[in-house]
Formats: sequence, C-alpha cells, structure tokens
Amino acid sequence: MNTQGQLGSARRPRAAALPTAIVAALLALGLGMTAAGAQTPPEVDVVAAEQAAKEAEAAKAAEEAAAEGESPYADIMISSTEQGQVPLSESFDNRTREDWIRESRRQAFEDTKYDVQLRSFFMDRNKFDSSNASSFALGGYAGLKTGYFRERIAFGGTVYTSQKLAGEDDEDGAGLLAPGQEGYTVLGELYTEVIVTEGMTATLGRRGIDTPYINRNDTRMTPQTFEYIALQGVVGDVGAPTWKYGFGYFDQIKVKNSDEFVSMSEQAGAPDGVDEGVYVGGGTYRHGNFTIGAVDYYSDNIINIFYTESTFSIASSETLKWKFAAQYTDQTSTGDDLLTGDDFDAASFGVKGEVAVGRALFTVAWTGTDEGTSMKSPWGGYPGYTSVQVEDFNRTGEDAFMLRAGYAFPAETGFSVYGLYVDGSRPDDPAQYAKTEYDLNVQWVPPTAWAKGLSLRLRYARVEQEDPGDTELDDFRFIVNYDPPAL
Repeated sequence: MNTQGQLGSARRPRAAALPTAIVAALLALGLGMTAAGAQTPPEVDVVAAEQAAKEAEAAKAAEEAAAEGESPYADIMISSTEQGQVPLSESFDNRTREDWIRESRRQAFEDTKYDVQLRSFFMDRNKFDSSNASSFALGGYAGLKTGYFRERIAFGGTVYTSQKLAGEDDEDGAGLLAPGQEGYTVLGELYTEVIVTEGMTATLGRRGIDTPYINRNDTRMTPQTFEYIALQGVVGDVGAPTWKYGFGYFDQIKVKNSDEFVSMSEQAGAPDGVDEGVYVGGGTYRHGNFTIGAVDYYSDNIINIFYTESTFSIASSETLKWKFAAQYTDQTSTGDDLLTGDDFDAASFGVKGEVAVGRALFTVAWTGTDEGTSMKSPWGGYPGYTSVQVEDFNRTGEDAFMLRAGYAFPAETGFSVYGLYVDGSRPDDPAQYAKTEYDLNVQWVPPTAWAKGLSLRLRYARVEQEDPGDTELDDFRFIVNYDPPAL
C-alpha cells in the first residue's frame, strides 16, 4: 500500500513557498556525491507451495521478530496501534539500513516501481443528535516511483480518486467523498528524492509522510498528503544501535477528502489570510528491544507541539512477549497567538502495556489530559493510546482507560479480530459529557492464490454519552482493498 502523498486540485494551486536556494543546494549536493556500487536485491517467494514450506517461513519470521522484541504474529494484524496512528518508533522513513543500501543501488528505469490499489468503502454513522452520515464510494490510487538516475535521484507520483456509488445529499459528512457527496480525483504525489549520502535522502515536493502529529491518517478513501522539503536518514550498523532522524519544512496539506492543497495554518484553524508552515525536527534511538525518541512541530504564530515516546519489550518465551510504552505531549501557542486569538497550553500523558500470548494480544492503556485546553491534532491522526475508531479521548481534564484483546487465527484461515473498550471521564468543559466507546474489528485476507492482494475489513463502534438523554452514536464501516500482485 502506498505511503506517500498527493498533488493537484480542481483549482490552480499556488506556487510552493520553498526557498529556491535551498532546493538548488540540495540537488547540487546530491548530484555531486560519489555513486554507490550495484547490488541486486534477492527475490522473495510470496506463495509457499507446500505446508512444510509455510511452516518453515513462519518459524523464520517468528525467530527474526523475537530477535527484535516483536510479536511473531505482527504480520497478521496483531497490533494495538489504531488505524490512522503512527508510533514515534515508526516515524520518518521507516526503512532499515539494508533497505537504504539496496534502494541506492537500483537502476532507474529497470527498478521503477508501480503501485496500484482498488478500494471500496461503505460508511454509515448515526450521530448523537439522530442525524445520519452515510456514503458508499469506489476508488483507489495508481502511482510509480522510478529507480535512482545516476544512482542519486528518483522521481515519483500518485493519482488518487474517490467516486460516488451511493449517498444522499442530506446524509453528507462521512468523509469518503468531497463535501456535497461529490467524487474527486487528485494528482496527490509529485516529488523528487535525492540520495545525499548513504543512509540520508532529501525529499522535495508533494508526498505522504508518517510522524505522530503529521501523517497520512489513511482511514477513509484517500490519505492526507503534504507539500514539503525534508532530510531523513538512519545511522548505525545492522544489528547495532541505530538512530533515525528527520528535519523539514511543511508548507501545505491536502486533507483526506479533498483535491486541494491549503496552508498548514489554515488547516489548523487560523483566520483567513494567515499563511504559516510547520518546521519539524526529531529522531528515534533503538538499542535492541528499547526505543526512545522525540519530535517537535513549530508553526510561527500558531502552535508548537512537542512529543516524546519510549517503548521496551521483552520475551519470556517463544510464545509470551511483553511490551511497555509511555508517551507525553506538550502543546503551546506561539508568537501572536493567531490560532485562537489567545495564548493556550495543553499537555497529555499516556502509558500502555501489552502481552502477546501465542496468536493473542492483550492490551491495557491509560491517558490523561491536563485541565485548561483540549489537545489538538490538525495535521494527522491523534497518537494517544486511547484514541480509537470514533473518539480521541483527549478533551481538557479527561482521563481514559482502555482494555483491548485481539487474535490472529491460523494463517490458512486468513482471519483476525479485535475488540476494545474505552471509558472516558467527564471533561472540565461543562457543556461536554463523559463517553464510553466499544469497538469490534474483523479482517479477512483470503489465503488462496487467486485472491492474493485482496482484503476485507468490517469495523463497528458504539459510543455512549452520559448526557441527560443518554444519547448514543453508532459507526459502521466495510472496506475492501485489492492490491494487484503482478505489480
């Protein structure tokens, strides 16, 4: 599945506000570096012909995962990370050092990669006020990324589309289509990537990226994408402690159901006429089963967001794995306080523990938000451990407690399932009420060769609100994705 961004709009986009001198310097630096040697990556057999081969492959994957402190069934959707969230340890360019080296040695035209996905999505939400938001859409994306010309520079692009199959005008708001239940098509990605040195790349253009507070948040028909310039890299030998880092400037964003790019400050909610971007810098350190990292997002006169997270995992046996995590976010207004017209300060803390027992994963988590101001996440999915299908549980003064259980059935069935419960306290705002959410998720990846690349996912959530009327919200989603294996 593509993890990148989108370009284009129905109206003519404004020129990028990126310094020309910086762009020229990066390209000159990239083209002037000495090229690395060539090496052809090994082929990977994705369809085991016999059960013995399947078992051997699974055992090897489990052994490698255990060495990294991960669940051996992570590839079968045994994860407590909610769709649309990005853990800090998986931020920036989530490639290993071997991946960096292999990509730097591929021939440009021969190694051009094509990425296509078809997606069908039905969503129906009955809200607290008894109004309804419902849409049925068909679409997906088609994109490519070239290999590296002169083993130094590559180009990429992706077109996204979402077209209406069904949806009444008075049931707008599901987010699968543009406002008014209109279909859209957008050239989302158009970018240049330069290998600056081994383990470091520079990206310029419109593309997707995944960090805790700026990410694709791909929970509808098409993801969010951004116009930016950035340096990303990894330092450290294979098997040794490693650093991943990223620095950049983000100028514009295309939200999930739009074909237009707007300024980052406009998307955050700043008044008309305010045009501010976001400076981002951070990194993560991994040593065996321990990770720690931090990232800062600064938008002049708008907001500063600081986020840090640490994880530690340990294996008691081949079938018993433990993982613990903690996170902290601090958000403050900056400069002339143009976002709200006044200064603000908000903070949130969370802890999470999980245990993988064979193919099952059990999770418990807690988050708390300080009094004063609710947390904000205008440029991506909110990273809080108790943020789930509908609610983020990040309102001012709100505490939330989550229990979650998931299970991956044997590979020959293709099924996985999880359910969760989140109980939130009443926020400090007297106009808001305590909420409780229950989620159920079932996914099926057909194990047969003829259906390779197909996945079906059913998601249901119920939110109960402790208001005078004890109102409820029901959210139902059915998603079908197909990634043609030939590509």
